[in-house]
Amino acid sequence: MTGLPERDVASTFPAGSSTASSSSEQEPDQTKPSKASSWASIFSTPFSISDVYSSLSPTETKERRARAHGWTSSVRRAITSVSMRRLHERILGMGKTDVTSSGSEIWFLGACYRVSSGESSSESVHDEGLSGFLNDFSSRIWITYRKGFDPVDDLRLTSDVNWGCMIRSSQMLVAQALLFHHLGRNWRRPQQTPYDPEYIELLHLFGDSIASAFSIHNLLQAGKGYGLAAGAWVGPYAMCRAWETLAHARKEPGELHEAGQPLPMAVYVVSGDEDGERGGAPVLCVDIASRLCSELSMGEANWAPILLLVPLVLGLDKVNPRYIPLLWETFTFPQSLGVVGGKPGASTYIVGVQDDKALYLDPHLVQPVVDIKRGDLEADTSSYHCSTVRQLPLDQLDPSLAIGFYCRDRGDFEDFCARAIDLEEKSNGAPLFTVAAFLEPSSRTAAAAAVNGETSSESGHPEDDWQLL
Repeated sequence: MTGLPERDVASTFPAGSSTASSSSEQEPDQTKPSKASSWASIFSTPFSISDVYSSLSPTETKERRARAHGWTSSVRRAITSVSMRRLHERILGMGKTDVTSSGSEIWFLGACYRVSSGESSSESVHDEGLSGFLNDFSSRIWITYRKGFDPVDDLRLTSDVNWGCMIRSSQMLVAQALLFHHLGRNWRRPQQTPYDPEYIELLHLFGDSIASAFSIHNLLQAGKGYGLAAGAWVGPYAMCRAWETLAHARKEPGELHEAGQPLPMAVYVVSGDEDGERGGAPVLCVDIASRLCSELSMGEANWAPILLLVPLVLGLDKVNPRYIPLLWETFTFPQSLGVVGGKPGASTYIVGVQDDKALYLDPHLVQPVVDIKRGDLEADTSSYHCSTVRQLPLDQLDPSLAIGFYCRDRGDFEDFCARAIDLEEKSNGAPLFTVAAFLEPSSRTAAAAAVNGETSSESGHPEDDWQLL
């Protein structure tokens, strides 16, 4: 496997590009009315409108112009919204999927659902079938573009449209970890209020203001050292480091329900070099995981829940086919939190697999900001859930992605390590990542610096450094 530098590039969707999808359309037949001219007649200029109103009194003209302007603005907003959605789907090459069109099992964040009535190849299959899968899918936390939030950064942006999809995808992954931690893997969103206090608290943490611990505002601040900036697209490696920095910055004693407190779990980015450019499979080191857990518990316990983030580069322009079966199998791990990835410049949150398809939650929908207040058990949370299952061929994924896992306790972590070692043995010498009890002595300085968010000046020889992607 070849190591590649992390790609921090300007947004693939710059402001004003929402109509770009029309550029690839065929020219209309000259014998038919032009679509452009049809829309032009709707978006008439004030001068053409004034010609129509020339015979009206000044008062009537003013009223009709106001009504026409309001109607035209509404149509413009609708057309822009639809165009943006179609643009993203065209670039991503995906859309709604009918999971019943294939009789194959669905692996969804460690749970297996049998769609057909045939025999299952898995012992962990759920009996609820398709209806159970759809209920599970719609219970996951869905976080999308928002508009109307408090201004961020020096640009004073009040929306993350066209640049925040990687941040939103990562928020969804971390939100699932918190959901599993507080309410368990089998939790489903209730059909009626009042809701669980933990559920409402969780949504509050991901609100779009600096007062919410895991807001886009605080992630941008935490990730400045890794290139996160309002208005710019960022890659999964830098995104993982931003979460690690945010978690370390909030290491204060206290409960989750107290404002500004940390994740109730250790965060371990399985990658040891600060710039993420050297090759080789990342090494998950058990003694580092153990130390992070001990630090989280302030020395009161030798283990704690842990969130594992594994940024990877699995090819050049697209994922090397040899990694696809390995990536597919990670969704069968009970500890699976899915994958932050998609196509170049368009990140999604991949939550499951069926056959050769990835199933995902899409952040590319613009929604108004919703303020979920602490303790509001009657809050409208509908904008945080989605029932539309979308799919993307696995062989079309951007090779730069990040896998997430949540281990509740030491036994769960040991089970994860056993599964990861077994997966490594199936890799024919090209694993996604490896597991080791300890780092080599010459690598400890570099690894410790990476875990503490520092850059070591005594990195030694490049071949001795902790390898990563």
